[in-house]
Amino acid sequence: MRLPRRATLALAAGLPLAAPALAQRRGDPRVLRVKLFGDLRALDPFISPEYMARNHGYMVYDTLFALDLRLRPRPQMVDEYSTSPDGLTWTFRLRNGLRFHDGTPVTSEDVVASLRRWAIRDGHGAQMLAEGNQLEALDARRVRLTLARPWGLVLDALAKPSGLPAFIMPARVAATPMSTPITDPTGSGPYMLRREDWRLGDRTTYRRNPDYAARAEEPDGLAGAKRARIDTVEWVFLPDATTALNALQTGELDIFEELPPDLFGVVTRNRNLRLAAQDNTGVQPIFRMNHAAPPFDNPRLRQAMRLLVDPAEMMPAYMTDAERWRDCKSFFPCASPVHTSENWPTPNLDAAREAVRASGYDGTPVVVLDAQDSTISSTFARVAADRLRRAGMNVDLQAMDWATLVTRRMSRAPGPQGWSLFVSAPAAVDLMDPVSHIALRSACERTALPGWPCDSEMERLRDAYAAAGTEEERRRLAAATQARALEVVPYVPIGMMSLVRGHAANLSGILEAAVPVYWNIAKSA
Repeated sequence: MRLPRRATLALAAGLPLAAPALAQRRGDPRVLRVKLFGDLRALDPFISPEYMARNHGYMVYDTLFALDLRLRPRPQMVDEYSTSPDGLTWTFRLRNGLRFHDGTPVTSEDVVASLRRWAIRDGHGAQMLAEGNQLEALDARRVRLTLARPWGLVLDALAKPSGLPAFIMPARVAATPMSTPITDPTGSGPYMLRREDWRLGDRTTYRRNPDYAARAEEPDGLAGAKRARIDTVEWVFLPDATTALNALQTGELDIFEELPPDLFGVVTRNRNLRLAAQDNTGVQPIFRMNHAAPPFDNPRLRQAMRLLVDPAEMMPAYMTDAERWRDCKSFFPCASPVHTSENWPTPNLDAAREAVRASGYDGTPVVVLDAQDSTISSTFARVAADRLRRAGMNVDLQAMDWATLVTRRMSRAPGPQGWSLFVSAPAAVDLMDPVSHIALRSACERTALPGWPCDSEMERLRDAYAAAGTEEERRRLAAATQARALEVVPYVPIGMMSLVRGHAANLSGILEAAVPVYWNIAKSA
């Protein structure tokens, strides 16, 4: 007998097989049931760039600092901190009463071990703990960071809300080599995950942490008190949008994240449901190419894609509400303090077709990954495939689910078993400046995202931006970064848009924040 694919994955991971996703209690005010955009396949938020791993991190871990609604860093696990007049020495003291889910206290040794592991992959972390800098535990609650030279992004790095947030985990877990993904979900956050509550292809269940020590301040974005007001939060894997919509309408789901635009009207016409923004910054759908394998190892062909990607043609294919998308004509979001549209090319299919010919493209198949359970990725993948064909390229559009795409995009193999192009939608907070911009990172296989752009000049500009002392210098370096990116083309932005969630009208306390989180929510019967 051949097992279904999700059963095979579950057995391979040593996880229990799941019952059908909707065979659950309905309307229980103690349970919040959420359909996210995918399935949780990895628990290590420092290895996986996948947003499901990030969202899991926010459930079970905490951070030293967090961004408020105005995107300002605020203390979270930290009680007090200070810095020397020259900005080279930082001292942080942890709050009293912080404990991990296993009952052990959170100490400065845990902080040091976690940040050192985080810094191996994270661009901010790598700069913060660069050669010559020191991070040490002074006592059980105090940590000191000593910099060899001024670096003005310390709090920004520790409060970054996405990409690879600086989550704090037990030192014994943080000691896991980066070659080995962690499987122990012990953290100190407002919710707890037990291994037996994680069922691949069905659901992930989080239980309220009764010992969580919330801050006294009111919730403000990701900062302030994290109040677990509901006992159990279930992430339900429902890849079919129609099934998920039906579950939302009948009360079997409470929140439907990344609601497809063609379903907005159904939700607004139902008095028991509401539409709301999923985050307060939006996302940037991106045309992500594989630099490590033909045909996009050819920089001239990547440059042709600047002319092929036309937001006016591509964005309405997904976001039919014109008020919810913009063409920022930049690698940086419109809301970025260093946004620039300088030298941005004007898309033109005829010019793209000629540029493809001039690049020396030899007909190598362009393997486009189509994650059919992700409406965003699938829609843009199919539109991209159509435009590639119209530009004279040989396209191999391969259907799969998002979890398979996440695994497949880690392959550097050429040919049909590898990949050439996929579309994802990173959060705007991951793209605001040259240092935080995860999609522009060009450090080859070390810290670059799948696609592995490799350009020393881009990395030099990122380092220079981090050391810049004035706003004028930062703007100049951001413009230089954009100019260089237009040459090497790490990726091509498709536009900016707001994600939307549908949710039950009996929910209150849903936070407006840079990323979706599930604490502070209450549910009436």
